[in-house]
Parts: sequence; C-alpha cells; structure tokens
Amino acid sequence: MKKQSKSRQAKSAARLYAVQALFQMESSGQDVEAVIREFENHRFGAVYEGEEMAEGNPALFRQLVDGAVNWQARIDQMTDRALVAKWPIARIDPTLRALFRAAGAELVDTDTPPRVVISEFVDVARAFFPEGREAKFVNAVLDHMAREARPQAFED
Repeated sequence: MKKQSKSRQAKSAARLYAVQALFQMESSGQDVEAVIREFENHRFGAVYEGEEMAEGNPALFRQLVDGAVNWQARIDQMTDRALVAKWPIARIDPTLRALFRAAGAELVDTDTPPRVVISEFVDVARAFFPEGREAKFVNAVLDHMAREARPQAFED
C-alpha cells in the first residue's frame, strides 16, 4: 500500500469520522453541533486501547456532517433512486445510510472530483465491512449518485 500524504490522510480520516458521526447522530438522537464538538475535541488524534486515531481534516469533516444534515432530503432521494425499489434508504444498514449521506454531501457540496469521492468512500466501506461485498454495492450506488449530482463530470 502506498503512503498517503498527511493532507490526503487527514481527508480520508475526516470522511471516516463523518460516517461515524452521522451514524452516532441517528442512533443517539444527538444534534449536529454536539456530535461535531465531540469528534473534534475527543476523537481526532485520540488514543484508544493503545491505538492512536488519525488526525482528521476538521474543515472537511464539518462540511460533510453539516452538508449531510442540510442536504439530507436531496441526498436520500438520490440514494433511493440508486437503490432497487425494494430497498429504500430506510431499510438499508444504518452504517451504509450514514456513508451514503456523507458521500452525498461531498458530491453535492464540494468540488472534489466524483471519482475521488467514490474511491474514498469505497475505502471507508471496506473499513466497516472488511468482507468486501458492501464495497461493491457502495461503488455501484455512489456511481449512480455521482452521475445524478454531477453529470458534467462524466461527459467525455
């Protein structure tokens, strides 16, 4: 595995933390500011059981979490259109739902190239689901969402 730059590593960590924060918000009912504060103050660079957590990019983390909340209806509709009719977003795994919302926020609200967003969030999926089936599913759903959110990025 090639070594990532510190900046890229911090962005990757921010994406992972955004998924965790959105999952936590949904499962605990905490509001967005409380969760953002908790992650920024206690998770970024913290040490758990001897393992140091990565430093996340706070600006990207906040942008993804805020964006997922502010654009949730639009993102969920894009996700629903990417899923088969029998599996609306409400029926999928809460971790995947949080991942699609964070990725959707980056697709809707940043200039990050869609292929980078897809690749990064497929890596996040692998972190949560190491057996790999979910990574392929995430790739397919995010590709569909990216083509809807930014069709111009896919024109030849």
